[in-house]
Amino acid sequence: MSEFLGLFMFAGALLLLSLGYPVAFSLGGVAILFSLIGVSLGVFNINLLGAIPLRIFEIMGVKQPSILLAIPYFVFLGSMLQKTGIAENLLETMGILFGRIRGGLALAVVIVGALLAASTGVVAATVVTMGLISLPIMLRYGYNKELAAGVIVASGTLGQIIPPSVVLVVLANQLNIEFKVSVGDLFIGSLIPGLMMASAFAIHIFLVAFLKPDAAPALPPEVREIGRQALFKRVIGAMVPPILLIMLVLGSIFFGIATPTEAGAVGSVGAIAIAASNNKLNWAALKSVCDATLRISTMVIFILIGSTAFSLVFRGVGGDRLMVDLLSNIPGGQTGFLIVNMLTIFILGFFIDFFEIAFIIIPIFAPVAKQLALDPIWYGVIIGANLQTSFLTPPFGFALFYLRGVAPKEVKTEDIYRGAIPFILLQLFILIILISFPQIVSFLPSLSQQLAN
Repeated sequence: MSEFLGLFMFAGALLLLSLGYPVAFSLGGVAILFSLIGVSLGVFNINLLGAIPLRIFEIMGVKQPSILLAIPYFVFLGSMLQKTGIAENLLETMGILFGRIRGGLALAVVIVGALLAASTGVVAATVVTMGLISLPIMLRYGYNKELAAGVIVASGTLGQIIPPSVVLVVLANQLNIEFKVSVGDLFIGSLIPGLMMASAFAIHIFLVAFLKPDAAPALPPEVREIGRQALFKRVIGAMVPPILLIMLVLGSIFFGIATPTEAGAVGSVGAIAIAASNNKLNWAALKSVCDATLRISTMVIFILIGSTAFSLVFRGVGGDRLMVDLLSNIPGGQTGFLIVNMLTIFILGFFIDFFEIAFIIIPIFAPVAKQLALDPIWYGVIIGANLQTSFLTPPFGFALFYLRGVAPKEVKTEDIYRGAIPFILLQLFILIILISFPQIVSFLPSLSQQLAN
């Protein structure tokens, strides 16, 4: 009975999460309960609980800099672009620029989704922003409801895989315990997969527009024809500054000039400067941005505290040894482990957020991945790509809920679900390619290391 305490503990945490209890308190409560059960059965040393504060301080960077410090900077950067209307101007300009071709407005959504993903790293902000701005415009000009909804939710989830993704920051923090992998390497390794996802979406849009012209019409001439000089001014004012900011942030990481935390800090200052230059910076916007940053950062820290207690008790009752024995003996070696790993994360992505998955599941799977000699950068990137797919999958995909919350009444829930299906299949196709050809992920990190040396 006692040897299965780890499994019961894992099941108890999932049960509380499925009932809607807060993540941090669910994990912490289960840890306390099973520590008492373990003590009563004589399989857990209560003195291990004294290591929790030391472990939390270590992860938070009291002794040495923590990669989690990058999260507030990237959340602040993305919130500043969203709250000050910079993202809205970018989307409107791209729509005018590509509106003359069939499917051009949907293509603009994909491109802006990729750019916002490269600046925010937060899926909710991207989906909500594009849902509020672009969905009514696409419906007004005759776009198919399913295509419009599918493009928005799919483009919004690019923030899961395109750096500087908050998902990758959290994954790097968890993988670093076993592999000593850096978040910069995960950022660089995910760049090509992210561009592959965005390109696949764009190709799908062109095919739909070619086969079904009525589903993705071009914008009327009176809307897109604003004059070359006016268009040039809009492109310079709305597109160039955010793109330069993204290049500055990612370029400094890629060439080893700055750590992700330092690059995030520079990006935050750059976002403030762009907002100020557009006369969008005011106390109300700054307060809203700081509030969003504080809320998300606090949520991460509380989940971190709960998950640290959970992980320590889980190991204390022998759950880690049980899981390693079970997972390492799966038939098929690396292939069998990856199938179980990917299916588990994919299914859990329907029900719980990526923070919970990273803090609960990754510590269980990472030791086995290390034992099977998997490339940590490739392993982290395919997990990020898998999470991106699961967050888009009906009926519980989080991105679908985000869009449902801001979509007009004429867009039904089934329209959003059906619209997401082709993009889910595209994401699964890209994921299979990444698993089959690890060189796609490892190419840029190895090139970066060569340049650094």
